[in-house]
Amino acid sequence: MSTSNTEPASSQGASPKPAAVPATAAAPAAAAAKTAAERPYSPGLEGVIAAETAIGFVDGANGRLLYRGYPIGQLVEKGTYGQVCELLWTGEWRKSARLVPAEIPEPVICALRELPDHTHPMDALRTAVSVWGAWRRPHWPPTVDQARELVAFAPSALAAFHRLRQGLEPVKPNHKLSLAGGFLQQLTGEDPDPAAARALDAYFIVGAEHGLNASTFTARVIISTRSDLASAVCGAIGCLKGPLHGGAPAEVVSQLHEIGSPERAERWVREAIARGDKIMGFGHRVYRAYDPRAAALRKVAEGMSEMAAWLDTAVKVEDVVLRIFGELKPDRVIKTNVEYYAAAVLQGVGLAPDLFPPTFALARMAGWSAHAIEQASADKLIRPDARYVGPPEMDVPAFRS
Repeated sequence: MSTSNTEPASSQGASPKPAAVPATAAAPAAAAAKTAAERPYSPGLEGVIAAETAIGFVDGANGRLLYRGYPIGQLVEKGTYGQVCELLWTGEWRKSARLVPAEIPEPVICALRELPDHTHPMDALRTAVSVWGAWRRPHWPPTVDQARELVAFAPSALAAFHRLRQGLEPVKPNHKLSLAGGFLQQLTGEDPDPAAARALDAYFIVGAEHGLNASTFTARVIISTRSDLASAVCGAIGCLKGPLHGGAPAEVVSQLHEIGSPERAERWVREAIARGDKIMGFGHRVYRAYDPRAAALRKVAEGMSEMAAWLDTAVKVEDVVLRIFGELKPDRVIKTNVEYYAAAVLQGVGLAPDLFPPTFALARMAGWSAHAIEQASADKLIRPDARYVGPPEMDVPAFRS
């Protein structure tokens, strides 16, 4: 199939020749023969294996995260986001791989200029990707070239929106900078401090991939219908916008400001738990050990001199929270998650809190697009069943005059 990004819509999704059903398909076919009422129901699909992937491995029990077999800590320490993107997309570690910020297509800039100032940055990013898709017409199946183009222009689009809502003109990207560095440069109009650019690059690496989370699953479902990469990423952004999936780092910042000092942490945490409030930055649906992403970002934050005072408070508050959780909820394993130290890094590089969620989306586009490519190679429509719990069959009541 052609890899041109301008292939007309009429050529998309040609039907493949029917293939012989392998013997291994017999078991799933037999299971499908049972009615939905006879099959187990898992709310939220918890515990259900819905895909096979070679991209990322989340080992929640042991606190491990691997990208194509490589530990996340090593990737943050030794790699760049450009190298990690190529690894996720192709399965190959290329030392020479580099991803630089791309200029924004004119149709995207025109659309961003029309958005009202109160537009949420997640909505602006979703709009930019949608317009890019309408202009570029990426065909199915998604390709690595499509992924590179999308991931390279998206930070420029988000930075342009941020400047436009401040009454400033967008800034052209400096192609000598990394993708993360170029994003900071286009936000401020000045080349960033190298340490800040490296810190944000590390955050991009940590956020790039995390298994079959809600937004990644959304992207795979969309691609499974033979829709295009732009549609899949728009859907994933919409999913990530929900407060149960993205946005926690901004709330961690607010929480630490509210606590104020380590001395106030004990009382604040106990009162919050007594009220049933959620302590942001702690607990994860998958991890039952210390989140390896949090450990990697803590090291990055410790290297940011301007964050020393804030980080000192964060570390002391973390110790208090973990101790109190261990005391009050001994039957539950609640550890620090990635959002806690993501807050330090994102605040340290100067991002506004409402840019935290879309910056997470910029990082995760690498994983979304890698999963889209992998799902397309499987070419299997994702279509689960639902158990009907409504009323039994009955006649429609006679209409009265």
